[in-house]
Amino acid sequence: MKRSKPAGSVSNNSPRPPRKIGSRTQLRELQRVMAAALFRPLDPGWGMQKRWMDGRAMDEVAGEFIKPNDRLSSFERLEIYNRQYWFRLLDCLHDDYPGFRAVVGQRAFMKLATAYLARYPSTSYSLRDLGSRLENFLREEPHWAAPREKLALEMVRFEWAQVVAFDGPSKPAISPDDVLDLPPDRLRLNLQPYLSLLELDYAVDDFLLAVKARESEGLRKEASNAVGSVPTTPKRRRPPRLPAQQSVYLAVHRHQNQIYFKRLEPEAFAILSALGRGETVETACVLALEASERQETDWPARLREWFNHWSALGWFWRAS
Repeated sequence: MKRSKPAGSVSNNSPRPPRKIGSRTQLRELQRVMAAALFRPLDPGWGMQKRWMDGRAMDEVAGEFIKPNDRLSSFERLEIYNRQYWFRLLDCLHDDYPGFRAVVGQRAFMKLATAYLARYPSTSYSLRDLGSRLENFLREEPHWAAPREKLALEMVRFEWAQVVAFDGPSKPAISPDDVLDLPPDRLRLNLQPYLSLLELDYAVDDFLLAVKARESEGLRKEASNAVGSVPTTPKRRRPPRLPAQQSVYLAVHRHQNQIYFKRLEPEAFAILSALGRGETVETACVLALEASERQETDWPARLREWFNHWSALGWFWRAS
């Protein structure tokens, strides 16, 4: 996908509204112009850009398809929609990525989010998908998260996995009894689509919990001040300390309509990853244990414990 042109640049492909609406084709042309106007980034003062894509004054362009009224000009009426579109999308990213926001800082987050939405405008009917390409954007343009590019990328992966866990599709889960008669060398178990396995170099799970605890504390204090007779001056709270580097293996999933993230032992992570690639249960276990650096004396008991726990959480399904 091409980069969006900078504000005020001239384009020979700038859409123009039809002179009249007499067909579905002309209606679509008008819709394209309206969408183009809404999706254009705001200027540095959070207002609509003063020039259209072809360099014409935006007052003139807005007047071609938006009528003024006795209070607002065509430009001002269109600007309301342009601003609200952007405010809504930025608010959604702000709410969906508190950990990422804490990593890069509020100001950098707003600049990054604006650049991301300019390059990857929303194409889904659901705001749930708004951050689906944020990881790709950070890989393509990591400078937006400098100097914490790697930590920021891992936090985005972690927080997007929670979006997937929240409302991702699910398959009918199986129980151990369903596969009792199948030998491990023939048994293949599929992982639920909403389950994400993350191999990370930072403890982003602990950091996100600290961020959310800090934000919840701030909300409680604001609510307390709202009902008190004399408001108090809020104290500046120190941001959570950024996580140090460490190997972390996470499973992000849902259970009984709640989102959870669970740390896994390296061997457990390797087994689940192999199952996700389509390996048999036997092959997945053999590969994981052969690569293990631990001298475990009772692997059969450990494996039985893991598989019973994963089955109880409903992580497995089988194609009929």
